[in-house]
This record gives sequence, structure tokens and C-alpha cells, in this order.
Amino acid sequence: MSLRDRIGLGGKDAPQPTPREPVARLVPKSRRSAAEVAYQDLKLRIHRELLARIDLANLARLDAERATAELRTVIAQLVEEQGIRMNQRDRQQLTDEILNEVQGLGPIEPLMRDPEVSDILVNTSGQVYVERLGRLEKTPVIFRDDGHLLQIIDRIVSRVGRRIDESSPMVDARLPDGSRVNAIIPPLALDGPILSIRRFGLYRLTIEELLRLESLTPEMVKLIKAMVRARLNILVSGGTGSGKTTLLNCLSAFIPDSERIVTIEDSAELQLQQPHVVRLETRPPNVEGRGEVTQRDLLRNSLRMRPDRIIIGEVRGAESLDMLQAMNTGHDGSISTIHANAARDSLNRLEMMMQMSGFNLPTRAMRQQISLAIDVIVQTARLSDGSRKVTSIAEVLGMEGDMIAMQELFAFERHGTDGDGRVTGRFTPTGIRPRFADRLKDSSHSIDPTIFDYLTA
Repeated sequence: MSLRDRIGLGGKDAPQPTPREPVARLVPKSRRSAAEVAYQDLKLRIHRELLARIDLANLARLDAERATAELRTVIAQLVEEQGIRMNQRDRQQLTDEILNEVQGLGPIEPLMRDPEVSDILVNTSGQVYVERLGRLEKTPVIFRDDGHLLQIIDRIVSRVGRRIDESSPMVDARLPDGSRVNAIIPPLALDGPILSIRRFGLYRLTIEELLRLESLTPEMVKLIKAMVRARLNILVSGGTGSGKTTLLNCLSAFIPDSERIVTIEDSAELQLQQPHVVRLETRPPNVEGRGEVTQRDLLRNSLRMRPDRIIIGEVRGAESLDMLQAMNTGHDGSISTIHANAARDSLNRLEMMMQMSGFNLPTRAMRQQISLAIDVIVQTARLSDGSRKVTSIAEVLGMEGDMIAMQELFAFERHGTDGDGRVTGRFTPTGIRPRFADRLKDSSHSIDPTIFDYLTA
């Protein structure tokens, strides 16, 4: 029996929660069990009494461990005053949840600490989903009401100097650990506040771990390493959650420590290990709509910073033209990611983004610029079983008539699914040897040509 079921409180004398903002719609308590309502009322009473008894300013001066110990002592006293009989495990659970309310992100704080959770999706106060190991699942986590959820959203966005209210009901933010946050509230969200958190990994996946997870093969790693060392311009393409940023981090590990790297991101996620890295991040407009700094602005500025390599976290707009021009004018070895479902689609998206730059370029001129700048496209995908794989490595050959010519070097051949729902298949070279093999050889990073031989068995 859970703690919520063991608490014998009706809670009718407890102060009822009120929303902090007029847009916060309370979820009717009739939708939840009496035990759940009693538990939430108890936690609310203790939380409010705790805030009344402690001095938050003095508490902030203490180190985290000492502050937590002080809070636990006060919470224990307040539980005793409530006259509730509970065992040590239940008392610990209640204390931890109240601490999360004071110091963390409330009910979702344990999910933020779970290394297996990659996404936290809060669909109003009574429904929280997570993606765990590539699969979506519903959790028993709930908020007290939509007002409670809105308080947590306010806490998140206020830490990064942002605001969310009726006049500005959408916000993108980033937590201190790099996790990306999106929130949208009424009147745009009809059923109540919605919170989505894309977790930032607690540790950086290495190429060895990708090999262990069978995301690619040792032969593909050898090719990718040689391409990075030989300063080929690489575009990592894939859908949402397909592992583009993870792969980009792994590619960057092959860049020599002697080179100066400038990274440009909309939301800082890259974790480069080289000693000479300059990190740049965009800035959204303020409440007056001023002060915005775009990726295009940062890219233009980076060209004056004497970079050996320019890494763009994700190309998504007018900066694509400047990126391609940089690749074509001596800044080779650049790497970026792009949202696309196939290698060919990524070229079409680049062409569309170039039109956003404001220049009316002929179609052939745009395609020629792309074909001259991009050497290789590495395609990633998230399969139906949640696994992430490098499904294609394709070389951009140049123009054939009015079209960009490509040839695939490695591909993932999907065979189907097994009895457990896992995708089966194999990575295989296509039998085509790349034209950039001479560039690899000239840079002293040549590889065994037999890795491109087609596997018949």
C-alpha cells in the first residue's frame, strides 16, 4: 500500500491551492482519489509552513549539503506537528518530495536525475510521460494542479531571465545542465500548461559506445575518422531524436587538439574536449523585441575569429548561405547538422534555406554552391524499436546537368523485426569507392580500400 493510501486525512480544513497566474486552471479534485487529494493537501500544508518558518535568504548562503540538512530537520518537525503516523520509508518519501518543491523542479525532479530518461513530457498537471531507452511510457507522476505546474514552469524560465504569462504564452529555455525546455500555457494550450524537456545526457557518448550500441560499424568509424582528419565538409542529417548531436560530438573528437574550433549553436549542447574551443550561442529578442542575435550574425562574426574549424550545431535558416560560402572559401573541415529524413532531402532543405537569405539566386547557382561546399552527408535515423543508427554515408559528387549527383558508400539494410520488436538488419558497403579517396591519401589519412567492397553474404 502506498503512502498516499495510508494517509487518513480528508484535507477539508487545509488551505486550498490558488493559481499564481489567472491563466492557471485548477484540475478538479474529483478526478483524483481521496487518498491522493489527502496526500497532496498534507504536502501543501507542510510546504507552506516550511516557507513561513525558514529564511530563504539565509538558506541561500549555505552550501547545498548544509541547506538540505537544515530543511530536512524542519520538515521532520512539521510532520510531527501534523500528528500523522507513518513509517520511515513513507516519511522519507514525503520529505524528498517537499525538498524537490523547495530546491528543485517539484514532482519531475526525480525524472531529471534518472539517467535513462531522455525526454520529459508534461501534458497538463495530471499526465506526465517520459522517453526511457527510446520508448515512451506514462509515469505515475502528477502535479497538484495546473497552478502548481505553472509555478514550476515559472521557476525554470525565470532562472534564465525569461518570462511566461498571458502576453507571452510560449517560451524556449535551457537548464543549467544544458537540457532544452519548451513551455506553452493557456490561452494557446487549451487544456492547461504543457512542458517539454529534452534531457541533456549526464555523460558524453563516445564513438566506442556507439559501436557497442551497434549504431555503426568499425569500418564506418575508420572512414568517418579519416574524413574528419582530412578536413572534408560533413553534414549530419536526421530526424528529431535520431542522434545527430551525439554523432556530431563523436565526429568532433577526431579533430586534432592543435586546431582552433568555433562552435555556433542555437542552444548550447556540444561537449567538445579539445583545449582550444570558442563557444557561441544565439540570443533571443527581449520583451521589447530587440537585442536578438541569430546564428547568421554569429557565423559572420566567427569568420573574423581566425577559426580552423567552424561547427554549427544545426543549420536551420538564412545562415546556410553564409555557411556554404565559408566552406567554399577556405574554411574546410566544417561540420553541421540538419533536419532531414534522407541525404537527398537534406540537400533540398539547404536549397530552401538559401532562399531565406534574401538573395534571389538561380536554382542552378544554389545547387552548384551546395555541391562545391558539402563533401559527405552522414544520415542518422531513429528506428521503430527506439534504436539509433547511422543509416547512410553518402558522397556528394558535384553537378550533373541541373541536379546534384551523389553516391552512397555505406548503408543500413533493414530486414524486419524479431519477436521482441527489435529491428534486424545489417550495415553494408555499397561497393563504390569514394572520389575523395585521393584527398584522404594526400592528407596521410588513407584507409584500406577493401572496406568498401560489397558484402555478398
